Amino acid sequence: MMKIEIWSDVMCPFCYIGKRRFEDALQQFAHKDSVEIEWKSFQLNPDMVTDPSVNINQYLADAKGWTLEYAQQMNNHVTEMAAEVGLTYHMDNAIVANSFNAHRFTHLAKKHSLGANAEEALFKAYFTDGKNVDDTDTLIDLGTSIGLNAEEVKQTLATDTYADDVKHDIAEAQYLGIKGVPFFVMNSKYGVSGAQAVPVFIQTLEKAFEEWNAEQAKPKLDIIEGPTCGPDGDC
Repeated sequence: MMKIEIWSDVMCPFCYIGKRRFEDALQQFAHKDSVEIEWKSFQLNPDMVTDPSVNINQYLADAKGWTLEYAQQMNNHVTEMAAEVGLTYHMDNAIVANSFNAHRFTHLAKKHSLGANAEEALFKAYFTDGKNVDDTDTLIDLGTSIGLNAEEVKQTLATDTYADDVKHDIAEAQYLGIKGVPFFVMNSKYGVSGAQAVPVFIQTLEKAFEEWNAEQAKPKLDIIEGPTCGPDGDC
């Protein structure tokens, strides 16, 4: 299977849009059954303090030095982009929340081969349903909705389980020079940054797969021939 790694953060509006565009491209890709996808953690704002009382427009205005009107315009823009790929964003209802526990939740889901399901559930919860993705009860509900055991989710969040896994993903992103998300790495060779248009994803998928497929046909070793004995007794 050709591996595709996707770094994202649940609070990134372009990550959900990029997910949909990538999925569209993958459906059109002839070899989609030969692709393995792994979601990886990235935090846009690791120092963010969860505060359900703060409106996301006001938070962005304060954090980036924007006017409130400009923050609203930016969120309206991404809402329109989301609608183009069939997503409904309610940015006015988005809850300011640190994403670290949500990332630990996705690593638990990944353990049960439900990583993609967890990402979809988190994105919808944050951008569409206005849920607090740093809240334990919310994450338990999301977990059970995708097939995770409620008690296992609760125990995971009550400890620091998967914290190192999240940090490892973030460190790997830094090593690769990833400065923003979404970021797609195909066959450990090709990086696609951002919520690119579907044709860009298709073109990169085809190129990466062609090279990956050629690599599978090559001998695993470069052999220097010399005198040998074979299993049929020939020496």
